[in-house]
Amino acid sequence: MAASMASQAAARGLRSATSKHVLLDKLKSTWLSPRRWLNLQEYQSKKLMQDSGVTVQRFFVADTASEALEAAKRLNAREIVLKAQILAGGRGKGVFDSGLKGGVHLTKDPTVVGELAKKMLGFNLATKQTPKEGVKVKTVMVAEALDISRETYFAILMDRSCNGPVMVGSPQGGVDIEEVAAKTPELIFKETIDIFQGVQDEQALRMAANLGFKGPLQRQAADQIKRLYDLFLKVDATQVEVNPFGETPEGQVVCFDAKINFDDNAEFRQKAVFAMDDMSESDPTEMHAAKWDLKYIGLDGNIACFVNGAGLAMATCDIIDLHGGKPANFLDLGGGVKERQVYEAFKLLTADPKVEAILVNIFGGIVNCAIIANGITKACRELELKVPLVVRLEGTNVHEAKKILSESGLPITAADDLDDAAKKAVAAIRK
Repeated sequence: MAASMASQAAARGLRSATSKHVLLDKLKSTWLSPRRWLNLQEYQSKKLMQDSGVTVQRFFVADTASEALEAAKRLNAREIVLKAQILAGGRGKGVFDSGLKGGVHLTKDPTVVGELAKKMLGFNLATKQTPKEGVKVKTVMVAEALDISRETYFAILMDRSCNGPVMVGSPQGGVDIEEVAAKTPELIFKETIDIFQGVQDEQALRMAANLGFKGPLQRQAADQIKRLYDLFLKVDATQVEVNPFGETPEGQVVCFDAKINFDDNAEFRQKAVFAMDDMSESDPTEMHAAKWDLKYIGLDGNIACFVNGAGLAMATCDIIDLHGGKPANFLDLGGGVKERQVYEAFKLLTADPKVEAILVNIFGGIVNCAIIANGITKACRELELKVPLVVRLEGTNVHEAKKILSESGLPITAADDLDDAAKKAVAAIRK
């Protein structure tokens, strides 16, 4: 959701840090979001920040309309904001199947909160980022609404070019930071953080000044910046992005909205954080794939792609498209493959009624092609595969693997290379 944005390299860096891969223009720019990446609701991110001493709005979470009403009364705020909690963006302009418009509402009357919550909880909210039918809202956040006199942008993220974390900020917040980087790169500021020393006082103060905080607010903003870095380290984050990082008319620096990305390799020592993962909105197929350490993304074509490595998956999808076909999915085996994973992968692929052919494209480096071949033959027999299967294997134990496939007696079409495999898969569905 990463490097200096004071140059074109910076803009590219931020884009790579704040976005997942875009599969291909020809595939309608499908955004890839592997299930294994941790997803937190807004209130969960705010709670993590609050626990680290970062200033956020006062808030409560409610699962029923009566709880929402009680929370609004307890806040005793001049104005209240009620937010539906789903993982998709665009909530403010979304529509509920209850007829209510908008997943974010402001009010000064606590009793209105209860009435609005009745039309949110248990109903589906459809936004530009949800499926057409929307996502069921099970929780709402009732928060104190604060006026914002000025909005800035601040983020801490891992930067490969610096071999560690960097701070990135801009006095122009509340907007798309990539547009700021493209149109006014002089308003993007970067500070490299020494991983051993952490954020130094002079760095935090300099960044606060660059963001436009003045007088006592500069020190207050610097303190918040240091606390955000503490949170970054504490939860093994790869990014903490605050937009807007704002100030109120009363002279308070507040993190109004935040996005936290986590290093999934740190799950073993971040049990409490990963236990908060909200799986209710995840695709069931992706969830099942994750159980077998497979990465699966459904697409809208009819040729299933079974590969190892994200780069190879995208290349496979691209060349299928080049030959006039459409990929039905993106399925990445990764490394350390076992026969059972291959079998489970085939179960996932064949369960999709859109699939009319399967293309297996494996480059065996750390992957043993013989294991793949044994898994394929087992799956074909036990699942009674009824769609054409094209297999291209290269790498470790490839000769043994090809022998296993050729002697299996199964209707498997061998391919010499990726181009040949794509041609044969596309031809198979046209017969």
